[in-house]
Amino acid sequence: MTRKIPLAWLQLTREKPRLAVAMAGIAFADILMFMQLGFREALFNGNVRMHAALDGEIVLINPKTNALLSMKSFSQRRLYQALVFPGVKSVHPIYLAFSDWRNPTACDKSPKPVTKSDEVPLPCRPRTIQVMGINPRENVFTLPGVQENLAKTKMPDVVLFDSGSRPEFGKVATDFKTGKTVSTEVGGRRVKVGGIFEMGASFGADGNLITSDLNFLRILKDKNRQYGLIDIGLIKLKPGTNPDLIVKQMRDFYCQKKTTTFAKDDENYQCQDVKVFTKQEFVDFEKDYWASSTPIGFIFTLGTVIGFIVGTVIVYQILYTEVADHLAEYATLKAMGYTQNYLLLVVFQEALILAIVGYFPGFAFALFQYNMARSATLLPLFMTVSRAVTVLILTILMCTISGGIAVRKLQAADPADIF
Repeated sequence: MTRKIPLAWLQLTREKPRLAVAMAGIAFADILMFMQLGFREALFNGNVRMHAALDGEIVLINPKTNALLSMKSFSQRRLYQALVFPGVKSVHPIYLAFSDWRNPTACDKSPKPVTKSDEVPLPCRPRTIQVMGINPRENVFTLPGVQENLAKTKMPDVVLFDSGSRPEFGKVATDFKTGKTVSTEVGGRRVKVGGIFEMGASFGADGNLITSDLNFLRILKDKNRQYGLIDIGLIKLKPGTNPDLIVKQMRDFYCQKKTTTFAKDDENYQCQDVKVFTKQEFVDFEKDYWASSTPIGFIFTLGTVIGFIVGTVIVYQILYTEVADHLAEYATLKAMGYTQNYLLLVVFQEALILAIVGYFPGFAFALFQYNMARSATLLPLFMTVSRAVTVLILTILMCTISGGIAVRKLQAADPADIF
């Protein structure tokens, strides 16, 4: 059939303005789906940057912890008990909390401590920053800039600043790289930036600091943080050790096994003060929180569904108009002996052509928007092969559904009625 007359293509290109409108409508729907799916993935990937950067195989947290935003402390004695397992190489306590950062760039002319008073200029008001405290003798992060600068945090009130933090924290990385001394206040305490590392902002944390455990306690003194009450326990295993086997042994040691049959492996245990994860389970634990326990994940998913519905309606309107305008021609083809299935196939071909020609402009513009959004938000917003294929499949499905609804008009293409 397609070797004889490309009827579907000829019908679409006959009204070029209508074809352009259809392409714009499909491209708009694709852009909407690309952006919603992209932000959703950036939400997940951005919030697990710290998790993914941990240089270890097993993680201990308090069972009452829901996510990185609301960490609960537990005794580091529980972490050191993990050294009794034969496959454990070392253990590393990590402190984590949020504190107020004073923008040194905007507040250079305001030497007084920043308060939350309305009299303080907006750029100089404190911003919340995530502070991580670790043993300065042992690096636990696979982040650029940490290893070479960590020893500097042995000095009192010295911190490492994340160059991927939001611009609202000031031109800290730029000033430091040019040789300037960068000092500011964190939690009301005067600190000095001793180095730069790179991790990046997320939906939960606009900026990040790494310092020693002692400096961490000094900065968080007003929040009554105590030495020995840690937020994350990182465990490194000896080479060749099976992490899943050690995790099972640790869960049997730290927790009480339940009789649940169809729950996840980590949910089969009742833990009082320590919960055990593999590194990947810790990542999935954070992603699951943002996907199921916050409205943000639902909103981005809903936006994708809305984009799909909008595209379906647009394509339906175009195909329905095409069929209605050429109803007499379809009736003539029926009178000439063409079957109903042939005419239905023509409409579905039009739907497939619209899906293809509308997808590529949407894909190209989505790449442009990804680049703009990544520069503006500093979130890990990149095009992936899986997302490109997913949106292409959704576009084809969207146009196919529209074609399936529009072909009902062909049932009225009866030569006896029309002529």
